[in-house]
Amino acid sequence: MPPTAVSATSAYPIYAVGDVHGRDDLLAELHERIAQYHYLMHGAAAATLVHVGDYIDRGPDSIAVIDRLMRPLPGIQWICLKGNHEQMMLNCIASNNRQVWSNWLGNGGEATLRSLGLSMRFGGADPGALAAALGEERIAWLRALPLWHRAGGYLFVHAGIAPGLPLEAQEEYDLLWIRGRFLDSDVDHGFRVVHGHTPTDAPVVRTNRIGIDTGAGSGGPLTAAALVEARGPRFLVAKSAPDLANTSHEPTE
Repeated sequence: MPPTAVSATSAYPIYAVGDVHGRDDLLAELHERIAQYHYLMHGAAAATLVHVGDYIDRGPDSIAVIDRLMRPLPGIQWICLKGNHEQMMLNCIASNNRQVWSNWLGNGGEATLRSLGLSMRFGGADPGALAAALGEERIAWLRALPLWHRAGGYLFVHAGIAPGLPLEAQEEYDLLWIRGRFLDSDVDHGFRVVHGHTPTDAPVVRTNRIGIDTGAGSGGPLTAAALVEARGPRFLVAKSAPDLANTSHEPTE
């Protein structure tokens, strides 16, 4: 069974941040926007902040993102989930298999190597150098990341879930990688799934899921969903697409 974060005690509102992909500048800005919005709307009330994975690769500051996420903001329940990009890097730490490394590097891993001050020779693979550059504390944090978090009527996960299967029967691969079967499904999962992994120009709001990967690693904005159980999501955006900021969306198909 995949590990999970504490699920029953999450405080509303819940803020869910999409795929960061090395954009520490956008993450810092979005955290500030969330703090300002929360104070304006809810004062000193408790809150939960969930990051749905893919902190590394593609963007320029992957290690700065990790270091920021390892330092929770005070006074907030802070949850960081694992994404498929974190898992690909962990696979490289454990293997010098060229295919394993090629898979990661072909998905933006070279940007993470550069942020660590490493370079990649053609055809090479050096788990020891990668592990040494990351350091034991970061590696332990990455390995301990949960795969999902459930709170009230929401399930937070990186990619999605296999429709029709109970949560306890879900496979780790699907939680980190699934697309079509989940994205195209109109099944009522018993909760609304909040996910990243599949970039879109704007957040996707459907009756059974909310997609919040808006392509920060490819020049798009970084988006957070502000969730209160009694109403639909509002979206907060760092830098790009200001027309999405603080707007309400009803479920669409």
